[in-house]
Amino acid sequence: MIRLLILLCAVSYLSGCATSRYQHKDDFTPQPITDIEALPEPIPVAEPRSTMGNPAKYKVRGKEYSVMADATNYQHSGIASWYGMKFHGHRTSNGEIFDVYKFSAAHKTLPLPCYVKVTREDNGKSVVVRVNDRGPFHEDRIIDLSYAAAVKLGMHKQGTAKVRIEVVQAPLNGSVRWIQVSALSDAKAAEKQRQELENLVDKRWPVTVTSRESGNRLVHRVRIGPVTEGEDLNKVLDALKTANIRSPLLLARHQL
Repeated sequence: MIRLLILLCAVSYLSGCATSRYQHKDDFTPQPITDIEALPEPIPVAEPRSTMGNPAKYKVRGKEYSVMADATNYQHSGIASWYGMKFHGHRTSNGEIFDVYKFSAAHKTLPLPCYVKVTREDNGKSVVVRVNDRGPFHEDRIIDLSYAAAVKLGMHKQGTAKVRIEVVQAPLNGSVRWIQVSALSDAKAAEKQRQELENLVDKRWPVTVTSRESGNRLVHRVRIGPVTEGEDLNKVLDALKTANIRSPLLLARHQL
């Protein structure tokens, strides 16, 4: 499978790009996973589109691909494959680090990042993966899974399997904001407020506590987001007003 380097070259319509950045010439199987059930599957959340890996169109091996504008409710059946240690520790198409022991995947046209349920058609086993990479660039394959995902489906030994993929959470299309409600020194108070806010917004948007040192103390920042600007953002701000929270801080990604 061709990874980020070839994709970046392809976007510029170049050919014959080298893959020497990888430590290994050929792919190979990672160390076995002793307890696949102990690895947590990703929880689908609405994330902003990645700034990398989402060109409107790109070319690989002379073929042009168009990234979907919206993947909501997308479904498709076909052959899944998986990729391993050759790419472990290297960057995916959206700039993240590929980890064979996490549940992730590559797709040619889904917007990144995207959460997809992959179900093996012959045995009914399924797994939720976070799509953060491009590929597989083979005509007969629709998705390339991490080793962990392949083990979960029981297809790591044969290499491929017939699957059905269903998008369970597409990325947000519009610009987004995070709403910082408070910055507290008491971790328990921050967690209590997080739970209250989660109920306030009816769990429609993630509510998190981010803890960082500030000066000589640990500060726990309670935030809602990402929330799409426009109607959704106004709904959250109105809900906060009903809870007598009238001066939240609106943040962009670079301010987090």
